[in-house]
Amino acid sequence: MRVLLAGESWVTHSVHVKGVDSFTTSSYVEGADQLRSALTGSGIEVDYLPGHLVPARFPASAADLAGYAAVILSDIGANSILLAPQTFERSQPAPDRLAAVESYVAAGGALLMIGGYLSFAGIEGKARYHGTPVEGVLPVLIADVDDRVEVPQGVVPEPAQPAHPVLAEVPGPWPAVLGYNRVTPRPDAEVVMRCGADPLIACGRHGAGRSAVFTSDCAPHWAPPAFLDWPGYRVLWPNLIRWLAAAGE
Repeated sequence: MRVLLAGESWVTHSVHVKGVDSFTTSSYVEGADQLRSALTGSGIEVDYLPGHLVPARFPASAADLAGYAAVILSDIGANSILLAPQTFERSQPAPDRLAAVESYVAAGGALLMIGGYLSFAGIEGKARYHGTPVEGVLPVLIADVDDRVEVPQGVVPEPAQPAHPVLAEVPGPWPAVLGYNRVTPRPDAEVVMRCGADPLIACGRHGAGRSAVFTSDCAPHWAPPAFLDWPGYRVLWPNLIRWLAAAGE
């Protein structure tokens, strides 16, 4: 089984000011290591597309995506998928890759969106999945404004459907997360886990395919060390992918 993971990386550029002098530093971080390890450890092959490569290399059509059992979008905004370099830099037409994701799922594919500052609506609404074909695939509705719920003291997720296959053999209790994206479940969504009254995990169907959301992080900063080190972390993600991939079986 092979999945495509897009996003979950970032570049930090800092300005240091010391009196009248200043200098800059930069760093590149990939936050997908724990997620990739959890999936590959369960025999799931991961093609990883870091955020800075998504505009140029994200597949252009449903046919290009068809070889994947699931597509995972994690902390990568809609613009990075929608705007290929030939359009953004050279004003040349290019395929609507958000619509390609919708077509892929409708034909039997699977989509998982994981939360973060550039997922769902995101910080200042900049992830901007509201009103896109990707929102149409998901089991939730996305806000058109900043949807972050910051919980620095931590919030412990609670099961809404303890017998759901996604939670099979996931040990409790769950550790706290430090925030999430607030979304609205569709009437036919299966809300599996909640943070308070809000969905943390929701699953659904679209055409012949399936989709799911995990509205908090799979990496820092909303996922603290206790969450990343929790034994259930390595069980939950393969469970989600296998549930999603079952649509195409």
